[in-house]
Amino acid sequence: MHVLFVCSGNVCRSPIAERLTYAYALARDLPHLTAESAGVRALVGFPIEPVAARVIEGLGASADGFRARRLQPEMIKRADLVLAMAEQIRDRSMELLLGTSHCTFTLREARRIAAATGARTVAELAVARRDYGTIEEPNISDPVGLAESAFTEVGDRIAAELIPLLDALDLDSGTTWSPEPEAEPDPRPEPEPEPLPPVVHLPLSPRPLIAARAASSILDYPVSWTR
Repeated sequence: MHVLFVCSGNVCRSPIAERLTYAYALARDLPHLTAESAGVRALVGFPIEPVAARVIEGLGASADGFRARRLQPEMIKRADLVLAMAEQIRDRSMELLLGTSHCTFTLREARRIAAATGARTVAELAVARRDYGTIEEPNISDPVGLAESAFTEVGDRIAAELIPLLDALDLDSGTTWSPEPEAEPDPRPEPEPEPLPPVVHLPLSPRPLIAARAASSILDYPVSWTR
């Protein structure tokens, strides 16, 4: 199963969830469980926020080598499960690639549905959501700009929602994802552009605009006017 986590800036909440998932997969020897993260308003190229990085390390995962990325349709397309940190971000993800509402949830929404209904696959989560109704407090707030204690609280909250969800799901379902290799340059030379058709010189008409339109529609190539 490949999971995509989405937040706003992609420097705090979604990286915490991504790196916790890496650690979970490594500790349980689950090579089919993979993860990535992105932001709808990402600080592209930025590392994880320093306080959030300390939270990740404190939770037993690694914050090394991370760079923020903006959410793209192809990321959603290759994900088996999309977990957003807030309802607005979830809805923005579904708008970015239509037809993905069946696999897109907030993290708290997916965890509560799984716990209440026993859903073990993404398809079962989607079916159960129809009957489960609205989730109270579905969002995990952004701690950026707040005290360090707020980051710690958010990290603990993400772990408290994510780990039970991963425990509940059948993680062998879905596809095995690996980063796509960069496309090799085409060795073939670019074709030479075709030459333009010759310009035909017609005598000036007393009604040049009407004549130009008529000539252009018939001849379908450039027309210039000379006396």
